[in-house]
Amino acid sequence: MTIKSISTNIGKALLINAFFMFIAIVISVIEGFDSGFTPLAISFSVTFITGMFPFIFVKTEPSATLQSGFMTIVLSWLLSFVFGMLPYVLWGGEFTLINAWFESVSGYTTTGATILTDIESLPKSILFWRSSTHFIGGLGVIVFLLMVLPDSSAVKLRLTHLELSSLSKEGYRFRSGTTARVMVGVYCALTTCLFLLLWAAGMSPFDAVNHAFSTVSTGGFSTRNMSIMHYDSVIIDIILTVFMILSSMHFGTLFAIAVKRSFKPLGNSVTRYYLSIIAVISIIIMLSLKLQGGYESWGKALLDSTFQTASYISTTGFGQADNALWPLLANTLLIFAAFHCGCSGSTTGGIKADRAYISIKAIYGEFQKRLHPNSMFRTRINGRILDEETISSVFLYIVLYLFTALVSFTLVLICGISVGDAFSGTIASLGNVGPGTGALGTMGNYSAMPATVKFIFTIDMFFGRVEIFPILIVLSMIFKKDK
Repeated sequence: MTIKSISTNIGKALLINAFFMFIAIVISVIEGFDSGFTPLAISFSVTFITGMFPFIFVKTEPSATLQSGFMTIVLSWLLSFVFGMLPYVLWGGEFTLINAWFESVSGYTTTGATILTDIESLPKSILFWRSSTHFIGGLGVIVFLLMVLPDSSAVKLRLTHLELSSLSKEGYRFRSGTTARVMVGVYCALTTCLFLLLWAAGMSPFDAVNHAFSTVSTGGFSTRNMSIMHYDSVIIDIILTVFMILSSMHFGTLFAIAVKRSFKPLGNSVTRYYLSIIAVISIIIMLSLKLQGGYESWGKALLDSTFQTASYISTTGFGQADNALWPLLANTLLIFAAFHCGCSGSTTGGIKADRAYISIKAIYGEFQKRLHPNSMFRTRINGRILDEETISSVFLYIVLYLFTALVSFTLVLICGISVGDAFSGTIASLGNVGPGTGALGTMGNYSAMPATVKFIFTIDMFFGRVEIFPILIVLSMIFKKDK
């Protein structure tokens, strides 16, 4: 593990942050030097100088090792959190130190949970920076795993597999570097298309670009206190629903659809499973809203149920209705969606549809083996046989995920939080969803949570974003006796 390699790659990450801070400064100037100018100018200077520092002393690009790759990923996230909170702390208002940390971590991990009670009181420059952390974080989780790590054969292939399940790579088989460029292209193309559609649907250009950043990164920060409910527009609701679902699908699948000009890639079994889950949950919630929730119109019930299902399962977390007023069945299904989440190869968190589908197929296969001991039944996905190592790694991750949730839930309960808020807050934070249920629902926020609980939730967000393994590997490297 080389310090030079780690420092230069972290420097690149900080310079990306500085670039978006500079754009926010330009917005402040356009707005007549709003109150965000000085905090952003200071933050930009500190971040830019720190990011440039390694390049002053490192003349040549050092080669990265597997260990330095993992360390780079974890430290890049952590330092982005720290430097990203500077504009908040310097601006003041509701941003105490722990609140600024919470908002920064929530932004970069694309969780979208907020401590703000009056979002619209923030200047546009700070609002843009807030949404930019989503855009950086959503893109970063892909780029770091595929571009920062060494290109050496099996090493990078194994790490790529951690983030991009081979189950959703049909018609999408490139080398790691090409894969990264294609996914960045899809990410930026989705953002541009959504910005234009939202602008055409009635949003201001500023609101449109901020919500495009939040949607495609599956983050959920809004520029409005009432989130998407503020616009009261069926067209905007439908556009965002479609793009939340698209952004939570494997970007390779979207690329294949665009290149082949065919919807055949949607025939992938994981994609069909994921879309079916969305449809089933939406229909059940629609029935619950109409029969138990006091909705008078079937159309309104369907729109709200589909939007919020897409919002939770994609981990975007936008609010288009107040789910604190919804029946228990509807909220229970939303929590399940927050636990399940979208596909690998996207910017979503949670267990992910790929792992859920593999586990279901594996459990079914085990039943078949028990019923027919002499059979040669093998677990297959899209006609391909899954090896035991893949299946065991899926179950290992699910167990680690549940264990992390249990530990977090217990710690939050010890802090005196109610069972409902502790459970929904833990699931929403670990899954990078943002809103939970009740006081932490779509129209709520995390401002009333004690500082300790806010910090615990930020740890959950970080674990959920990098998918646990990299953090555990770095911790084992730190505490391993034989360095």
